[in-house]
Amino acid sequence: MTANPSILLTGGAGFIGSHTCLALCAAGFEPVILDNFSNSSPAVLERLQRLRGQAVVCERGDVGDTALVQTVIERHGIAAVIHFAGFKAVGESVAKPLKYYANNLGGMVSLLQGMDAAGCRTLVFSSSATVYGDPASVPITEDFPRSHTNPYGHSKLVGEDIMAAMRIANPAWRMGVLRYFNPVGAHPSGLIGEDPLGIPDNLMPYVTQVAVGQRPHLNVYGNDYATPDGTGVRDYIHVQDLAAGHVAAVQALLGRGESFTVNLGTGRGHSVLEVVHAFEQNSGRPVPYQIAPRRPGDVAQCYANPALAHRLLGWQAHHTLDDMCADAWRWQSQNPSGYR
Repeated sequence: MTANPSILLTGGAGFIGSHTCLALCAAGFEPVILDNFSNSSPAVLERLQRLRGQAVVCERGDVGDTALVQTVIERHGIAAVIHFAGFKAVGESVAKPLKYYANNLGGMVSLLQGMDAAGCRTLVFSSSATVYGDPASVPITEDFPRSHTNPYGHSKLVGEDIMAAMRIANPAWRMGVLRYFNPVGAHPSGLIGEDPLGIPDNLMPYVTQVAVGQRPHLNVYGNDYATPDGTGVRDYIHVQDLAAGHVAAVQALLGRGESFTVNLGTGRGHSVLEVVHAFEQNSGRPVPYQIAPRRPGDVAQCYANPALAHRLLGWQAHHTLDDMCADAWRWQSQNPSGYR
């Protein structure tokens, strides 16, 4: 690797992208953000500058603009790309499938075309545990059969297939597929965190908004699953651990150059009610909730076996559920309206 290689982060101003930006800086990389700010705020750039001590390079634009992607890669001498950009709400994807296929798959194709034209063929892809569909058992290993229960998950699954086809067509491609489980938490400074637009689709930001008084109560979607307390069980991973996983992935691709697919999770599942109670203990705030019908596309249990990531990348999660709740609350309490 050359000194301070430049890494392009598509959607880098978002929740996971902004934390990964800082982690890359700490590891000696030079991040370059490409973001259209359709689901993020330009205010994050000032926060990143405060945390880093210098400005982060940001190109405003859409990953669907192939010519722009090529230009940005060439202008900054990009060594590798981390592809975060995409819509990610499961419920919305069920209601608006074409929006998800057009953006997530169209953006992937455009990005790969731009990278190919610029001669940059090293890519880390932000995939998802939703590619496992409704798993027959847990914990989930990377060789589990893939399926999907919603268009969001389908878009990630097809994104992986597009990458596999590119590797067959040209073995020069080096690709890392990171199957996230459920990212939560925030930077310990409280300066950057998750700031969803509109009603949150994920559990933790909804919980924090209830605790800060923005919403009257939490809806718990289903309490009749085959789980210890009847509520859905997920593998929640601290965004700081997730960011470290991206750094490890980039280092592996630029070093050994072998492609891989790994789970990024803790290896432990927590139910919705476990998360609620842990958050109440760590914030000192009540989180009233009511039981609502199951949502279409949800599964009962989903948590990782992350052993392969440890073996291939030397990575593992270190933060606890208490850490996740404490950091999420620090972010929300210091920024009641997010970046706005």
